[in-house]
Parts: sequence; C-alpha cells; structure tokens
Amino acid sequence: MTALVPESRPIESAGPPQPGSAELAAVIEEIRADAVARRAAGGADGPHGAVELLRRHRLGAVRVPRELGGGGYTLQQLFDLVLDLAEADPDVPHIVRVHYSFVEEVLRLPRTDRKSAWLPKIVAGRLFGGASSELSSRPVGTYTFASTLAPEGDGYRLDGVKFYSTGSLYSDYIRVSANLPEGSPLSAVVPVDRNGIEHRDDWDGIGQRHTGSGTTVFENVRVAAHETLPFWSSDEAVRPRQALPQLYLHAIAAGILRAVTTEAAELVRERKRSFVFATAEEPRRDPQLLEVVGTLSAAAYAAEALVRTAAAAQDVAADVARTVGVDARLEQDAAVQAAKVKIAIEDVALRAAGRLFEVGGASATRESAHLDRHWRNLRTLFSHNPTVYKARVIGDLVVNDTPLPDTGFF
Repeated sequence: MTALVPESRPIESAGPPQPGSAELAAVIEEIRADAVARRAAGGADGPHGAVELLRRHRLGAVRVPRELGGGGYTLQQLFDLVLDLAEADPDVPHIVRVHYSFVEEVLRLPRTDRKSAWLPKIVAGRLFGGASSELSSRPVGTYTFASTLAPEGDGYRLDGVKFYSTGSLYSDYIRVSANLPEGSPLSAVVPVDRNGIEHRDDWDGIGQRHTGSGTTVFENVRVAAHETLPFWSSDEAVRPRQALPQLYLHAIAAGILRAVTTEAAELVRERKRSFVFATAEEPRRDPQLLEVVGTLSAAAYAAEALVRTAAAAQDVAADVARTVGVDARLEQDAAVQAAKVKIAIEDVALRAAGRLFEVGGASATRESAHLDRHWRNLRTLFSHNPTVYKARVIGDLVVNDTPLPDTGFF
C-alpha cells in the first residue's frame, strides 16, 4: 500500500508555512490530534493522514530557497520543525528523514541537470523515501549491495530486496542504492508505484512502529537513465558527510522528551489520590513528584539545546556546500557535534522515559495509557548506529587525532 499523490493533484498551500506561523501550528496540532485518535483506536493504522498534510502544505520543501518556491528555512529552523513534529507524533518526522537528506543533496554543489530535475517535484510537495540497507552478512555502512542495476537499452533493470526502507511506504518516489555489474554503486530514483515494486509493511520493531521501515522488493523494475544519480559526484573534491540524518534522529528524540515532560505534568495534575505515606495529600503539591517532573523538563531542555547547537554547525557547512562546495573541515565539525549529541543524550533520555512512570503509579502502566511508547520509540531511535561505536570513534579522535570513518554514519 502506498500514498502516491498523482502529479495532477493540486497543492492547497501557496508555499510552505513559515516558522512560528499560525498555519504551521495548525498543521502540527492536526498531526498531534491524529496520533491521539489512532492510539485510542488501537494504533493499528499508520499516519497516512499526517503525511498527506506534509504534502499539502509542502513541508518537504522548507529547505528550498524561497525564490525557488520553497520555505527558505535554515537547518536550525528545520530541526525546530522536526522537534515540533516529533512531540506531536515521532513516526511522522522519521518518515521524511530520507526526504530531507535528498533535498540537501539536490541543492548542494556541484549542481547538475539530473539533480535539478527533481527540484520542481520537491517544491510541488512530493516526498522521497529511501531503500539502501539490506539484511546480509556485509558490514553495515559499506557501499556494496546485493541489489543490482543492470544496463538494458538506454536504461537499466533494477532487482533486489531492501530492508529499513523508512518512509517508502508513504512516499511518492523512492531512492534505491544498487551496484552496477562491475561493482560500483549507483542510485535510482523511481515512482513508488512502478511495475515490479512491492512494499511490505512488515516492520515489527518495538518502537517507531509506523515509519514503514520494512521490506521493499524490486523485481525487473525499469529505470530510465535520467532517473539515476551517482553515489557521489566525480566533480566533488571532497565527499559530503551525513551529519544531517544522524542529528535528525536525535531531534526526534528531543521532541519525544518534550512529550514525556508534558504527559508527566498531566499525570501529576490529574491524580486524585496519593499514598498514605506521601509528603503531601495532593499529588500536584508533592515535592517528590514535582522533583521528578522538574528533572524530566531539564532533560528535554538539555536535549533540545544540544540539538540546536549542533544544528548551527550543520547550517554553516550546508551554506558553504550550496555556495562554494563541500568543505571537509566544516563537514567534520558538523559530524563530530552530531555524534557527541548522540553520546550525550542517550542515557539521559532513556532514564527520563522510565522515570515518567514514577509520577503515575501503577495505573500509568496500563496498556491503554500508551506511556511505554516513549521508551520504546527512544530505544529504537538510539539503536541506529550504536552509541558505543560513536563514543569510541570520538575518543580516538580526541586522543589520537584519528580521522572519522568515511561512511554515511558520520
């Protein structure tokens, strides 16, 4: 099942809503209300309505310059948007994580006709998912794939099976990584409903359950030459790093911590009874419960502050990449800061999601309360690119000045 929007379908919004606007606030509130309603109904349905809101309001084009029809957001403003979306429904920003990375690729130098051809579709509200990872014995992070792009006539035939194809179930186009017969990698960008593509909604993770992060099968899929993109351009003196999708996951985590704080405060305000040995008769006046909520609020604040600080470094690197070309020093600085955010907030966030239950009593553990979703979502997010490896790499850099690994995870 997909949510493909026909090319002829009109987009309601004249352009992406600006940060702080009433339009943007209304969209986020509608996404939050949709998440609440779906949880109340049992949580079996994915956020198709919420993703449709992203399309209609062109939120996938917020990083495109305003003169080109986009929103003109800085990366800091994009990460603020991710925080807001994650607080409302963390599945929704995760679904478009690959999309925003694709937009950055389209806009940075060197510009090519093949990349620029996708810009009108981005501005029109179309969304791009990704299918790169495979369940295989190869080390994670290599650029060697079992999926193949075999030349045929003036194009290619794509075959392969991908997992962790996050967002593809909800997208209009899918970017697929594969190998040519001689072994070099190449990407294809094709409509999600093209003949030979099968989307299996089989993601069974403990968290982020509706991101569509399951299997996508490609069987004899026709790919035109203009629908391919190089894995990296031969014109690039320096390869760009992938700090944005790394920090992006932790912006989602920071948004979840906001929701944890809000729900903890609501639990304390609404509790009608306490324990006979509590320090206050009213839970909302209990200093021990207030201490827990204060600690949760501080954890959310710290996570947001770290994400915003690291986002500022990404803004600098991205601006240079768009105007001059990729700068290795700026790219490394952004990558290091993103990795440090991950290392710094993981334990704090997981502990906060667990402490939420301290203010609610046993009734907070009821399945109908859905409060376990925060820990499950955080644990799933943090399992991307494990922290122990990130911490070791940063330690090796600090002690031995060892360069960062040259993979997409930094």
